Amino acid sequence: MDALLTGLSLAVTPENLLYAVLGVMLGTAVGVLPGIGPAMTVALLLPVTYNVEPSAALILFAGIYYGGMYGGSTTSILLNTPGESSSVITALEGNKMAKTGRAAQALATAAIGSFVAGTIGTILLVALAPTVAEWVVVLGAPSYFALMVLALLAVTTVLGSSRLRGFIALALGLTIGLVGTATGQPRLTFGNPLLADGIDIVVVAVAIFAVGEALWVAAHLRRRPLEIIPVGRPWMDRADWGRSWKPWLRGTAWGFPFGALPAGGAEMPTFLSYVTERRLAGKHRDEFGKGAIEGVAGPEAANNASAAGTLVPLLAIGLPTTATAAVILAAMQGYGLQPGPQLFEAEPELVWTLLASLFVANTLLLVINLPLAPLWARLLRTPRPYLYAGILFFAVLGAYSVNFQWFDVALLVLFGVLGFAMRRFGVPVLPLIVGVILEPRLEEQLGQALQLSRGDVSALWSEPVAVIVYVVVAALLLWPLVLRLIPGRQGPERLADAVDALEEEVRR
Repeated sequence: MDALLTGLSLAVTPENLLYAVLGVMLGTAVGVLPGIGPAMTVALLLPVTYNVEPSAALILFAGIYYGGMYGGSTTSILLNTPGESSSVITALEGNKMAKTGRAAQALATAAIGSFVAGTIGTILLVALAPTVAEWVVVLGAPSYFALMVLALLAVTTVLGSSRLRGFIALALGLTIGLVGTATGQPRLTFGNPLLADGIDIVVVAVAIFAVGEALWVAAHLRRRPLEIIPVGRPWMDRADWGRSWKPWLRGTAWGFPFGALPAGGAEMPTFLSYVTERRLAGKHRDEFGKGAIEGVAGPEAANNASAAGTLVPLLAIGLPTTATAAVILAAMQGYGLQPGPQLFEAEPELVWTLLASLFVANTLLLVINLPLAPLWARLLRTPRPYLYAGILFFAVLGAYSVNFQWFDVALLVLFGVLGFAMRRFGVPVLPLIVGVILEPRLEEQLGQALQLSRGDVSALWSEPVAVIVYVVVAALLLWPLVLRLIPGRQGPERLADAVDALEEEVRR
């Protein structure tokens, strides 16, 4: 408790408070604008924030992450166009509420639900992250290697509709991570001395998330002007409060554990929350499909709770479970920080300031953004060509500023085209970026394990935790096959198909 109070006193200093406000505002703005997510924004800001104190930069990024989770609900409700994939479910009932003149109530339950879930999620994060870190610090290299294998496979096999495409993306990421002379021998440098130190993760992240996404979205620009439903000041009456508070809590219960799991993400818990609320709606069940407030309250709470859950494995183990977490991990490595159990011992002031700032950011989201909902709606009128031209400009500037070499700009273009092609052919980008980030650590842990055992491969499963993790890995790989053999059971692919069907319903 003393550490948290110390962190809170540092989080509310004028400088850190300014970064928190900036992060929340920026995150909400990028969440509102379709196609510009928090991962892209954090990637674009990576080169800019290298001259900022690490604690201030991480507070900024955390504000963007939380704000982005909330901002996506605005476009889902007012436009039926989710700014984030995690806000797709919100559009199902939220937009129908808006069309029946209840946009204000939909926005209010989304904002308050996000605050409730974010606060509970942050309390759980504060309680669990140090405990998990204390547990992980005693693990040896074999167990740590197994955990990273689990994270890579989970991100690869769970996300997307095709495991083959996921493994292709992972192979690309691991290959990019191999470039350089980490072992003393040049690997994949093609005789180019500029590749001797490897490819900077900032260049890869900016290219894949910013350039690739900007090119992809620009290629699908709407030709007709957006029709925005007018909204007044968000508010809820007593009946709305009565119908919302239980879905907020149930959504939190779905969102936090899924966020903490490798590849849990926010899409699946929001879907499960929506299904849960529809089944428990009772006399209001007939309103589902026509604008039920429970269908907005639950998924939005699950969405924000998952964001808090994501930070548990990131801070305690050093494993990212979402695209934004992966870019934040890259930022921490750029500051010379090593996320994981040692972080709590080496940088306690930074960690607790970051955790305390999450409470501040969550409160700011409610205080600042709820009255500003009509203003965020107007942001959607920004001409998209100007918007994406600006993104490409800052992407080039950021890549050049990494080493002040045009070679990095050439790599930016190359990986930007790769990012566009991956979206074109439905290849998920998260396995690639996680592969690039984790490859050096995966190699380090593998080397340590084999070095201590003098090359004995069986050392990789010599610890109980490693054995358990490999059993989970095997179950993860074999579970879909087992489910196919059981008649009438719904496997992950069918769940993914159900999510896709809901997304298709939103687009109509």
